[in-house]
Amino acid sequence: MARAPRILIVSADIGEGHDAPARVLAAGIRAERPDAEVEIIDGLDAMGSLVARVVRDGTEIVFGRLAFLYDLEYWLVVHFPPARWLAGTLMYLVGGRGLLHAIRAFKPDIVVSTYPGTTDVIGRFRLDGYLSVPTCSAITDLAALRYWAHPGVDLHLITHPESTEEVRDIAPASRIEWVQGLTSPGCLDPFDKREARRSFGLPEEGSVVLVSGGGWAVGDLIGSAEIALQVEDSVVVCMCGRNDRVRAEIDARFAGEPRVRTVGFTDRMCDLLAAGDVLIHSTAGLTVLEALMRGTSPISYGWGMAHIRTNNREFARHGLADVAQTP
Repeated sequence: MARAPRILIVSADIGEGHDAPARVLAAGIRAERPDAEVEIIDGLDAMGSLVARVVRDGTEIVFGRLAFLYDLEYWLVVHFPPARWLAGTLMYLVGGRGLLHAIRAFKPDIVVSTYPGTTDVIGRFRLDGYLSVPTCSAITDLAALRYWAHPGVDLHLITHPESTEEVRDIAPASRIEWVQGLTSPGCLDPFDKREARRSFGLPEEGSVVLVSGGGWAVGDLIGSAEIALQVEDSVVVCMCGRNDRVRAEIDARFAGEPRVRTVGFTDRMCDLLAAGDVLIHSTAGLTVLEALMRGTSPISYGWGMAHIRTNNREFARHGLADVAQTP
């Protein structure tokens, strides 16, 4: 009898865009192979407290108050190869030992990464001969894939077929597969819009506009809600993820306005998208794809910088989402 496969999934709690597909992937593997041993680890924690603090805390601060620095950092990485090399090499040298130790401790048959920062390090492990088992990158963005894809990674899973060319340019010898199974479960299931609305206490008639800033609720959610309220008889649902502060700010701003609702993190994203007519989203990623799967029209607005700007351009080019010309 064949030995049960051991699959290690490396993620990072930067919003929900990496942890959520990691959980979905793990559940899918267990459903297909109940005997499989699947473990999810946080790659930043494995790299050590210094890397975790700098990346996790630094990202949250930059996203919130110093967004221009994020834009500058992205420009340097994309347009100035020495900066890209330095960023990747520092992560590799400072955090690589801890991550490699965590991988070897699990003794996996394959390593899957859902976070581009760890994908880059794992790809380097393969090229440098430190990792002998196959590696896989689960890519959930449409574009700006410089760290999502790596020539040392054996298999790249993409959620948009339009990503193939960019991944091939970065990792020409790798295997590339367009897949389902990284989005929230049930997004392709049949649904009744009225029933979906009733389940969230939303009116069955009129327009429902969903506003999302991802797991960290970044971007101009309040501005999006104000614009959406201009649509007659519309109801606005602001999805605030795990950011209680932003949710409280929105509740305070629209106190007494019955047409604005807020929700926190939900594992019923597909049901909520089924209830909506339009999704205004600030951070690109899987939520846009899930909206398309549910027949909800996505609009990208509110945080058009760095890799989001690149994804927005590709959304528009491929006709996948409307993109507001303001932030």
